[in-house]
Amino acid sequence: MTQHLAAPSTGTSDDAPGHRSGWWQDAVIYQVYPRSFADSNGDGMGDLEGVRSRLPYLRALGVDAVWLSPFYASPQADAGYDVADYRAIDPMFGSLLDADALIRDAHELDLRVIVDVVPNHSSDQYDWFRRALKDGPGSALRERYHFRPGKGGDGELPPNDWESIFGGPAWTRTSNPDGTPGEWYLHLFAPEQPDFNWDHPAVADEFRSILRFWLDMGVDGFRVDVAHGLVKAAGLPDIGSDGQVKLLGNDVMPFFDQDGVHEIYRSWRTILDEYPGDRIAVAEAWTPTVERTANYVRPDEMHQAFNFQYLSTFWDAAALRDVIDTSLAAMRPVGAPTTWVLSNHDVTRHSTRFAHPVPLGTQLREAGDRELGLRRARAATLLMLALPGSAYLYQGEELGLPDVTDLPDEARQDPSYFRAAGQDGFRDGCRVPIPWTRDGSSYGFGDGGSWLPQPRGWGALSVEAQTGVAGSSLELYRAAIAARRAHPGLGAGTSVDWQDAPEGVLVFARPGFLCTVNTTGSPVRIPVRGSLLLASGPFTVDGPEAELPADTTVWWTV
Repeated sequence: MTQHLAAPSTGTSDDAPGHRSGWWQDAVIYQVYPRSFADSNGDGMGDLEGVRSRLPYLRALGVDAVWLSPFYASPQADAGYDVADYRAIDPMFGSLLDADALIRDAHELDLRVIVDVVPNHSSDQYDWFRRALKDGPGSALRERYHFRPGKGGDGELPPNDWESIFGGPAWTRTSNPDGTPGEWYLHLFAPEQPDFNWDHPAVADEFRSILRFWLDMGVDGFRVDVAHGLVKAAGLPDIGSDGQVKLLGNDVMPFFDQDGVHEIYRSWRTILDEYPGDRIAVAEAWTPTVERTANYVRPDEMHQAFNFQYLSTFWDAAALRDVIDTSLAAMRPVGAPTTWVLSNHDVTRHSTRFAHPVPLGTQLREAGDRELGLRRARAATLLMLALPGSAYLYQGEELGLPDVTDLPDEARQDPSYFRAAGQDGFRDGCRVPIPWTRDGSSYGFGDGGSWLPQPRGWGALSVEAQTGVAGSSLELYRAAIAARRAHPGLGAGTSVDWQDAPEGVLVFARPGFLCTVNTTGSPVRIPVRGSLLLASGPFTVDGPEAELPADTTVWWTV
């Protein structure tokens, strides 16, 4: 079994009661999307050996942990989020030996490893589901999913009015073994992703076994995909609306954020606590409010939950202050760290979202003003890293990568792109393989091209092009993470001390530290209240006052 890491306490003096202090309280966690990170064998697809080869880069960046998106055996109908075998590695990514070597090397570098687990649904190629289809109605295995007879005289209508997140009905009709039309099965996402029935004890048993398998392999935690979706309301009632459901909305849905999910995570927590080294669980829980998100991180449940309300907030001082206050207030009673995230594999990169004068959502197909977007993105990163709690980075954001908004339609592979009325389907733009070198095949991603086309000029944004270059986005990230680790007033905590500031400007203090953020398009004069620590863009101090440029964040020691 892989050697496990010790977990030093890193909390600051304003830690709240509840969860005991642990490494996750102030961790900077880096998301790796394996197929787009590094390709070791030249097939155009990233793999685990490629990730392993780049671990020293992540150690030099200064992050505490690596979160790996799915690498399990899968038909890849939804980029690996349709799992056919939770205990096997898809050959496109390598083998279990590769996973073991990656975990061992990461631990040697003092990097923890978090892996995705996908408990809401399986692949339609999962053994249980294949056998359920083969056995037909009445099969005991069908009880492990949501099979239902249809409505209408011949069962020709779906069992209820639920819509798939990817668009279209959330139900697909089967054929009986004799070829006649059969029952329907539920899939909140693609038809190739049938939802498990978590009321069946075999499902709970299976996932407890899966967790133990990977914990025995040495992983340090799990990011729980669709953590809010496992339990459905009794009877699967109609919604009564024909509007397309969104992952983040204000309405209570009978298939999302049901109270029954919390019993599942309490049982998982007992397993995590059996293992040494502070193993954690992180919820991908799209809930109507931050207060509902806090339910997932009560002391006997998970350790962290993604803050999608923060991710969805535009570059606006008043809106940012409100979501920061709301987030901190919601997590304080349960003693869990607030998490902050700006980008991930499901949304347009924040350098492109912020490139527009007004908010346009989290999936865009318009590039906007690239210079404006990068300036705001750098400022937003310094703001995020100054806040109390844990921060998540998405691969390539440290290079200032924009979304690739002009991918040709024939190159796109996001399943929601091909289904009417679902998610916008533009997630491919943030998944384009990242550049490592100025030149060469796929800019150093690998020797055989890349599974999504990289834009011309990608090499100018590469790791090679930015390393050691003063003012580059990569060096800004390295400096910010190092300063965050070194400054005693940064990292874990539960509050900020807001200071008076002009409209459009945020100023807050933490112990021995001050953060000033100008979200406006014009420079603002501010008093100098300490020593300059770091700035997101060009900035000089010229006396008792300084001019804070437009869309710029500055850190001070006080």
